[in-house]
Amino acid sequence: MRLRAIILLLAPLFVTARANADVIHLKNGRTIWADEVRDKGTRVEYDVGDDSYAIPKSSVDHIEAGGVPPQFGGSSSGASHDVPTFVPPDTAKADPGLLNKIVHDGGIDADALASIAHEGNAKTTAVGYFIAGKYELQHGNFPKARSYFESAVEADPENPSILNYYAAMLVRTGNPGEALPYAERAVRIAPDSPDTLAVLGYAQYASDRVSDAIRTLKRSLSLRPDPSIQSLLAKAEKDASAESNFSENESSHFTLRYEGGETSSAFRQQIIATLDSAYDDLVRQFGVAPRNTIAVILYTNQQFFDVTNAPSWTGALNDGKLRIPINGLNSVTPELARVLKHELAHSFINQLSAGRCPQWLHEGIAQAMEPKRLRYGPQLAQLYTSQHEIPFNALEGSFMQFTGPQAVLAYEESLAAADYIIDTYGESDLQRILARLGEGSSTEAALRSTIHSDYGQLEDEVGKYLADKYGK
Repeated sequence: MRLRAIILLLAPLFVTARANADVIHLKNGRTIWADEVRDKGTRVEYDVGDDSYAIPKSSVDHIEAGGVPPQFGGSSSGASHDVPTFVPPDTAKADPGLLNKIVHDGGIDADALASIAHEGNAKTTAVGYFIAGKYELQHGNFPKARSYFESAVEADPENPSILNYYAAMLVRTGNPGEALPYAERAVRIAPDSPDTLAVLGYAQYASDRVSDAIRTLKRSLSLRPDPSIQSLLAKAEKDASAESNFSENESSHFTLRYEGGETSSAFRQQIIATLDSAYDDLVRQFGVAPRNTIAVILYTNQQFFDVTNAPSWTGALNDGKLRIPINGLNSVTPELARVLKHELAHSFINQLSAGRCPQWLHEGIAQAMEPKRLRYGPQLAQLYTSQHEIPFNALEGSFMQFTGPQAVLAYEESLAAADYIIDTYGESDLQRILARLGEGSSTEAALRSTIHSDYGQLEDEVGKYLADKYGK
């Protein structure tokens, strides 16, 4: 997502929060958001996701319970489409003995799973792999989950629960095109299940089959009301209404939609050529490519805001589709070229991280890929010196709720962090961080395994980087 206007920010603006969290206020003015905090006498231990940390109690001013920090992931930038939580049909339920045999001591017993498969009962084998896949999915280990689900489908290709969970995982990890045949098969087997229909509707919408998604989601809602499905249906219907009179062009990587009278053929060809060039650049930089054709939708300014409900400072966004306002333009300007590459970069980031990249890293990398330079480096350096920057763990979720000034600071900090990592460690370490996220690591675990920094250390290092570069 790109800022529509840059607003100079000279003072700290806000602290964001999330339900059921504790806030550790340090004596140096910094704050740490934690899922749980424990007082251990001379030290304070705290958990962030699956990771535990400890700091000297002497550095803590006070601890505040009940904060509301930002939720992880789910952004408007290259976001994988969130699949609703659902209870699948009962056909793949396992008896407790089988469940306890496969999952115990905090993990999957691979030997027990292999023994079950060796017995040769296809349905039991499928349920065993399904149990393992669900466990790894719930713990964020997507590559392992995918492997187990694939084995489950191979053992029992007609089990709707297995098909449904596998399709849901594929959509969540940014592979809706791959999810479609599994979701469609699940619906053929269980046509009156609101859950199979819900997942198929999400896969269709994420695959840019909006009309099909509308029909499927309506069918799911007729069987069982669900606010998240209703919300997606409203979004799909808004898309369909806005694009009802749009024309369409295709290239090898993109499907371009536009209102016929708003753009010339030459302008559209320039846009496709610019996107194709950016695509080739990003393939070289990331070493991967999005697996699906990317929809690019050109709007008048008002259409853009009507469809996306984006804040006024937004200049474009990527929610699985590149949504670009082009009102008043008749050729690709340098600024529009940067916007196109920025939004396209989100699709690459999403592919490499399996949809698990925090927003600050999403936006930092996308800006660096434009490429863009910090506009307010000296002012940002001063904020870090006075310890008034926004903590990175408060920038993990979407920036869409921010005011313009808040967004400026969030984007500048995100770019500063990306610049620091690139200048200090190289672009290859950014790729390694994204790959670790895609494998299921938490953000801090991915940072520690690559640049050996947790959030607190990264904030200190970015502050020093800015002071060296912009300090007087």
